[in-house]
Amino acid sequence: MDKTLQVMPATETEAVELASYRLKEVTYSWFEMWEESREEGSPPARWSEFADTFIDHFLHVETKEAHAAEFENLKQGSMSVWEYHMRFACLSKYAVYMLPTMEARVRRFL
Repeated sequence: MDKTLQVMPATETEAVELASYRLKEVTYSWFEMWEESREEGSPPARWSEFADTFIDHFLHVETKEAHAAEFENLKQGSMSVWEYHMRFACLSKYAVYMLPTMEARVRRFL
């Protein structure tokens, strides 16, 4: 879904709606329960909130820890700046504890 949203312009709330159409069986049941559990009158769910909650629910702890460790050890090495940036962006969501501010994120990237 992230790849689709990179080429298809959609708002944060439209992205959640688009993603919900792709869910099937267990994931769709989870989505319905998640939506019902949100506080009544709260604004529509945003993509970042949905994606984080989905990953937290469905991705195994061991996998998250492995991605966090990979992020902690990430070095540019022979990667181009673009390749490094893309890997950094993909893995950084597993190590948010290391990046509490944008300044920390920039320092870590450099």
